[in-house]
Amino acid sequence: MELQFDSIGRIAHATVVAAEDREESLRCAARMAQALVCQGEGPLPCGACRACRKAEAGIHPDIIRVQRPLDDKGRPKKEIPVDLIRAVASDALVLPNESERKVYLIEDADCMNSSAQNAALKLLEEPPKGVYFLLCVTNPALLLPTVRSRCAEWSCAGERREQDPELRKLAEGFLDLTAAGDRAELLRWCFAREDMDLWTMRAFLDCAADCAAERLTGRAQTRGMSPAGLLRLEELLERCRTMLQVNTGVRHILGLLAVDAIADERGV
Repeated sequence: MELQFDSIGRIAHATVVAAEDREESLRCAARMAQALVCQGEGPLPCGACRACRKAEAGIHPDIIRVQRPLDDKGRPKKEIPVDLIRAVASDALVLPNESERKVYLIEDADCMNSSAQNAALKLLEEPPKGVYFLLCVTNPALLLPTVRSRCAEWSCAGERREQDPELRKLAEGFLDLTAAGDRAELLRWCFAREDMDLWTMRAFLDCAADCAAERLTGRAQTRGMSPAGLLRLEELLERCRTMLQVNTGVRHILGLLAVDAIADERGV
């Protein structure tokens, strides 16, 4: 069944559209963009109105695809540079041509370099009225936690990705132990979880990074953690996620967290 929405309110102004397959992510985002410009009634997109037909043909002027620039051989470059995101920010201030809304579909958003992602933060948090951003990714972990914290997330099936409550509780507990500065208690906490499998560890690191980003951006109480300490913790979590990608063991990651998390916070 094709992705449909009962109202525009179901689509956030900034959404990470994640799928294992790149084309599936683009297909899902294109459907969401079509719903945002749809002029029909009932479930959106209707597929029959003039706006829907234009969107399906890829010629709607208010659906802007942002793609990686090409090199001198006509091949997509590895990264989306900061200049391209700055250009998007300027263009977003221009009113839509035909629709009440303007949609930027950012292909391969997980290829934005760190400067580009940082340049996008304010745009994602406070977009111009009626402007929507759809970030197509196959690996959400490559986005900075500060970017992800400003976006809703949808799976390729079109459903919001909800954090596992138990994983969320585990991540919050880790952050609270870090804030308390009790090295012995944090060591015991890490030792008790040495049997965690690789996939759970990866999900835990993602969740902990999201929680840290929420505290850093004021969406959650800091619970005693300073902004500088939260930034250092985000950097540590990102380092751990990178290490997991090169087959570092779970025990090694837990050992690193036990040693460096509180050291970073005390160093503020």
